[in-house]
Order: sequence, then C-alpha cells, then structure tokens
Amino acid sequence: MTAVQGTAVDIPTDDGTADAYLAHPGDGRPHPAVLLYMDAFGLRPQLTSMADRLAEAGYTVLVPNVFYRHGRAPVVDLPEFIDPGARPEIFERISPIIQALTPEPAMRDAGAYLRTLADSPVAADGPIAITGYCMGARLALLTAGTYPDRVAAAAGFHGGRLATDAPDSPHLVAGKVTAELYFGHADQDPSLPVEQMERLEEALTTAGVRHTCEVYAGAHHGYTQADTSSYDRAGDERHWAALLDLLKRTF
Repeated sequence: MTAVQGTAVDIPTDDGTADAYLAHPGDGRPHPAVLLYMDAFGLRPQLTSMADRLAEAGYTVLVPNVFYRHGRAPVVDLPEFIDPGARPEIFERISPIIQALTPEPAMRDAGAYLRTLADSPVAADGPIAITGYCMGARLALLTAGTYPDRVAAAAGFHGGRLATDAPDSPHLVAGKVTAELYFGHADQDPSLPVEQMERLEEALTTAGVRHTCEVYAGAHHGYTQADTSSYDRAGDERHWAALLDLLKRTF
C-alpha cells in the first residue's frame, strides 16, 4: 500500500488566506481530487484522519478551514472528546461564526479551493468530487450548484438546514447542478426535519438531478464524527460505503 502524505497548505482567497490540510497518495502521481468540507467543529485530527482514509483509497483530498476569517485552526479550543451537551459554551462560540459564513463569501472561497486543486500537481485534471459534513453538506450542495462545470459528484452527511424557507437556502441551486448527489440524513436531527427532507427531494427530482437521499435510522446530527458524542459506528460505516461507491462511479 502506498503511504499517504499529508501536509498543511495555505490557500489565497479574495478575503485572505485559508489554512488547509492536503492529503494524497505518496506515489508522486496525480489522483482524482476530493474537496472535504468540515463540520462546525472545524479542521482537527478527526477530519485529517478522514482525509487520510480517502487518500489511502486513491484520492487527493483538500480540507480547508472555512472559518479562516476568524483565525487559523483550531478557531475554537476543543476537548479531545466533544460533547456539546456537557459543554454548551462550545456551540455558543461556534454559532456566530457559522452564521457569519453566508453563501456569498462561502462560494467565493469555494472558487479558491477549486483553483488550488486545479493547480495542484497531485490532483488529476478534470472535475472533482465533494463530501461535506454538518454545515459542510450545505457547502457541498451550494458548490455543486455554483460551479457545475467543476463538480462531478457531491455528498452530504448529517446536513442541516438544506431546504429552508430562506431566499438563499441551498436547495434552490438544484436547477444548476449537473453533478450526481448523495445525502445521508440523520433521522434524529432537529436541524433537518422531515419537511426539509421532502422539500430537498422534490427540488432535486424536479430539476432532474441524479441523486440518492437516504435516511439513517437512529442516527444523530454528527454521526460520522468519532470524536463527538453523536458518533454512531453503524452510520459511519454506512457513510464510508456510500461515499466510496459514489467516488468509484464518478472517477
């Protein structure tokens, strides 16, 4: 098995410099590229280990700190095991940062992340895939709709607020998406009630988007994140199977 190389990189954006983690097989060859959008807790060992796992499977993976306007990662100090129920102050600090990252600046940043992958000697030419977690699922869908010529597939896991009544709700980009999409919803997730799941499904179907939306029974928001109290091993293993299957179809 080829060893994985992981390095810290800086990405110039229109608004500053985003710190990021880049993982890729250490064989010196370009590999299909995956943009991994973080969850609300940010760029940390859990996410770099996920990037390394994708790199072991043959992909070049970029994990940007999308909160870079508020500092380099870790933007918020986190315990090794994250239990928001026991540490409510964590979300009190993170929530305003999430709210500040509205779709317009987030999609400007996405252009910079895509350029970084396009220019990287370890990333293969052509469209990329995206996987996103929690708020990263929203960013994945928005990026697929904003840069349809650059995104061949996008997946989102335990995403919240994917299909709201807001004028900038992510589901409203469905008509511009050309990628294949996969969503693994958590059925114990108050940030994505059934009516939003149905609204997303209807928008994607009406737009003719190739997609799969599955509900993971018994899973909570954050079920893929092993360093949190929301982790669900069965849901996480199902997520990996679905993601790797999507990537195989894409590349």
